[in-house]
Amino acid sequence: MLSYQHIYHAGNLADMHKHALLAVALDYMTRKAKPMSYVETHAGRGLYRLDAMEAVKTGEAEAGLGRALGAGWFGADHPLTRVLEKVRAREGAAAYPGSPVIAGELLRAGDAMHLAELHPQEGAALEAAMGRYGANVHRRDGYEMAQSILPPTPRRGVVLIDPSYEIKAEYDRLPGIVAQLHRKWNVGVIMLWYPILADARHEKMVAALAARDFPGPLHHEVRFPPAREGHGMIGSGMFVVNAPWGLSDEAQRLSSLFAKL
Repeated sequence: MLSYQHIYHAGNLADMHKHALLAVALDYMTRKAKPMSYVETHAGRGLYRLDAMEAVKTGEAEAGLGRALGAGWFGADHPLTRVLEKVRAREGAAAYPGSPVIAGELLRAGDAMHLAELHPQEGAALEAAMGRYGANVHRRDGYEMAQSILPPTPRRGVVLIDPSYEIKAEYDRLPGIVAQLHRKWNVGVIMLWYPILADARHEKMVAALAARDFPGPLHHEVRFPPAREGHGMIGSGMFVVNAPWGLSDEAQRLSSLFAKL
């Protein structure tokens, strides 16, 4: 949907879950000398300011990143900490890296990035934020972009699927999309993030994903209190195909942290 802008939600508890898992996966994969590709279907603007009016209005960043930093969720050696410190040293204390910037900071020379974003303003901001990383920004439908370039060059890599879910039909489409991408790229790590809402609309999608018998699956969910009264999201989920080594350990660690909220 062209109406969605993540600035209202940047740095929330769902981002803590999603970005911690993404950072750990990329950190592990970049330890090997072989080059890799990073593909993202719904990239957003890449870099956010948590002192922006939109972010302050919702209070989600304070309930998420603010709480996580205050409680010491991420140690100095965690890849998300390293990225956050580097980005804030360059952009200021209110900066928050979205998943494209997290990938940009963790990837190396010789790795490739392909990012899709349809929203005109978000796409323009994404191009500005990602210029330093040499990313390929595609102003087109993210699913079409992924279908067109997978398997990528280099062939090792990760695709992150993180749509807005503003249309309920998204949940019905995604098991088939993940299966199509896996058929085209059977060695790729496919990471699908989804929100957990009070009406549990994600459950049918997750059941359909589990029924497809993907290799190396990791299914992880965390729950948390609503960010404010009337807010519908009460948790965050990630379904990973060909999950990298060590990702399940990070998932278990996050489960313990979220259980204390």
